[in-house]
Amino acid sequence: DHAADIQSSADKKQYRRSTRKMIDDLVSIIMPAYNAEKYIAEAIQSVLKQTYTNWELIIVNDCSIDATEQIVKKYQEQDERIKLHSLTENQGVANARNTALQNAVGRYIAFLDSDDMWLPEKLEKQIGFMKMNNYVFTYHDYRTIMVKDNTLGKIIHVPIKVNYEKLLKGNSTGSCLSTCIDRNVVTEVYMPNDKHEDFICWLNVLKKYGIVGYGISECLAYYRVGKKSVSSNKFKSAMWTWKVYRDSQKLTIMESIRCFGYYVIGGISKYL
Repeated sequence: DHAADIQSSADKKQYRRSTRKMIDDLVSIIMPAYNAEKYIAEAIQSVLKQTYTNWELIIVNDCSIDATEQIVKKYQEQDERIKLHSLTENQGVANARNTALQNAVGRYIAFLDSDDMWLPEKLEKQIGFMKMNNYVFTYHDYRTIMVKDNTLGKIIHVPIKVNYEKLLKGNSTGSCLSTCIDRNVVTEVYMPNDKHEDFICWLNVLKKYGIVGYGISECLAYYRVGKKSVSSNKFKSAMWTWKVYRDSQKLTIMESIRCFGYYVIGGISKYL
């Protein structure tokens, strides 16, 4: 009991330290980038066009060998809210996001990959939604864009409410580009170096903090489909999801089969 009290006291001190560093109302936008020269300008511009202006954009260049860094530096010269961290060794998207998270000073954490885009009112509406309802984990609808011809696809609708058990049935929150987290409550956000790292992160956050996520039924972002991404191969993605259940979340075989069934059904209906 005494050891637990000591640990609890240490946790509280750490919490006080972390909250003291955070800047209230500031949104820290996490953007990993690897060989992103084709789309990253559009992603950055979508942040610059935000009607909510109290943000910092933390871009982590994961040792790109194209013009990614030069493009970011051009925008960085124009706007001091853009922060660039260049890694000397390519270590993958999870490490890049964690590097950005470690350097973030905002109360709110939002995520945008270097080939996706936000609509101008995304942050204003999402932060307003969170403040008005005292929500700490939110996400929203988004629309697909086809890489091959840049045409708009369908709107992907997210659930109004999701808890840990419901999220196990599939990553229905819109992945990274729609998620926003309040670090006043969720003091630790960490992406494991595993496949579907964002899915694992959201599951861990909901479970650890005993919270519920809430969705906004409005399209506030564009997600590119057809790009070479970790989720483009459906079979591999399914296998990775199974590993999330068994290895990360430590579910039993029967629990894993049940959740996997929901995941398959959800995946089929998502793009119908």
